[in-house]
Amino acid sequence: MITRRHALLGLGALAGSPLAHPLLGQPAFGQTAKKGGTLKIAAPFNPSTLDPLTGGTGSDHMLLYPLFDTLVDFEPATLAARPGLATSWTFPDPKTLVFTLRENVRFHDGEPFDAAAVKAHLERAKTDPRSAVKSELQSIETIEVLAPNKVALHLSRPDTALPLILADRAGMIASPKAVAERGRRHDREPVGTGPFKLEKWNDNDVVTMVRNPDYWDKDLPHLDGLTFRIITDLNTALRSVIAGENQFTYRLNPQQKVVADRMGAGKVVVSSTPTIADYHLLFNYGKGPLDDVRVRQAINFALDRDGFNRAALMGLGVPAQTMLPPGYWAHDPALDNYYTHDPDKARALLKEAGHADGVDIQFFGYSDQASQQRHEIIMEQLRQAGIRAQMTVGSSADMYQRFIVRGEGDMLLALWTGRPDPSQAFALVYGANGFNNAGKVPPPPEMAQAQIEAQSVEDPAQRKVAFAKLEKAALEFALSGELAFVPAIEIHAPNVRGYVPNLLGKPKFNTLYLAD
Repeated sequence: MITRRHALLGLGALAGSPLAHPLLGQPAFGQTAKKGGTLKIAAPFNPSTLDPLTGGTGSDHMLLYPLFDTLVDFEPATLAARPGLATSWTFPDPKTLVFTLRENVRFHDGEPFDAAAVKAHLERAKTDPRSAVKSELQSIETIEVLAPNKVALHLSRPDTALPLILADRAGMIASPKAVAERGRRHDREPVGTGPFKLEKWNDNDVVTMVRNPDYWDKDLPHLDGLTFRIITDLNTALRSVIAGENQFTYRLNPQQKVVADRMGAGKVVVSSTPTIADYHLLFNYGKGPLDDVRVRQAINFALDRDGFNRAALMGLGVPAQTMLPPGYWAHDPALDNYYTHDPDKARALLKEAGHADGVDIQFFGYSDQASQQRHEIIMEQLRQAGIRAQMTVGSSADMYQRFIVRGEGDMLLALWTGRPDPSQAFALVYGANGFNNAGKVPPPPEMAQAQIEAQSVEDPAQRKVAFAKLEKAALEFALSGELAFVPAIEIHAPNVRGYVPNLLGKPKFNTLYLAD
């Protein structure tokens, strides 16, 4: 049997490598995808916003992808950059990035997509007080329209990560006219260029999208629409697909995979593939007691990552030390066992930090049943090292607001869903303006320098050297507590065709169709 670690190597090691998992449900040779029908999806999270620049949660992506094309796209298996709204790009010099744009593309409101629209979008992304992607675009000084289909980004420093950064939220181009006219309403009334347009969004109930009849790719979409029914209980979501009430669900836990394999045989298709997404503990080190590196190190030594993988993920995950998984091209394997499970070492560090009798921390997390089971595993591991975690739970949106925005609590268990370029993880989680840096504490100088180095060269071998520095600094300063990388588990009806999993574990529904 191939291990998940080996699978990750096959999926992410080299750009252009073949897909390591089968393309599920592709049309047979000589067949064409059927047109029409609405795909009914059981979605586990209500979106935080449908404006790509103002949201911060990875669970939004599944609803953003149908509405917004990205400037650059990525290969599902390797995350290598490929054309999107930009047909090509080049660095004529190290501090200039020029994009050639796809022509004859229009936004959902009929406005033309062109270089002026890209300029307006990126300037908003850099300057809007509500923008969640500012830290990713710091290298951009000015944006110049060279022609209606050509735009130049003039940089303060070389930044070879930008093309893939623009394959994420920052590159989801919204209509400048709609943004200007709707203001904050654009969060709920978004206008992109994607294959689907928003029809309605009822909070915690349903999000419906309809076909964009003027989409630039005349072969897409195959479907007439998408209906996302918000079902936060994963067991209920799974049952709804087995019963035929919905046709697709995602972000399931290994426990639901076991149920699907047993109860859904012949009724559903089960997809389980490796990802770069991992469970990790976010620390607020802007205040005590986690402003002391020894306390953060103690938490890391208290964690039994193998035990967490077995108990929480049924052994289907991969224990994590950093946000880059074993086997991934940018990861340094020398760091695989940096933090061992050592409660005695954890106690010694707490004593050295002035907590001889242990320490109390406020632990935030999500209120669903699976999350609470994960919390209990972590709390017991910490307890054995003298770390007493006081639990507070709520919805993901509420906990994000309280922990990240308002700075409450000391620690939050979250799922980091990964980004197309590995530099984004370090900028968004550890950067001074990163939306997952609750205390907004700047990273150590050596880490900031390594971040620049990782984005200054194109050669993967040179970038890997810089990423090794980033990983090591994050571990030395114990800026988070990484637990385990998770598989992407999706369940869909047999007549759902055209689905291709990706290394981010974030399903894209744009090419799906319903067979007879």
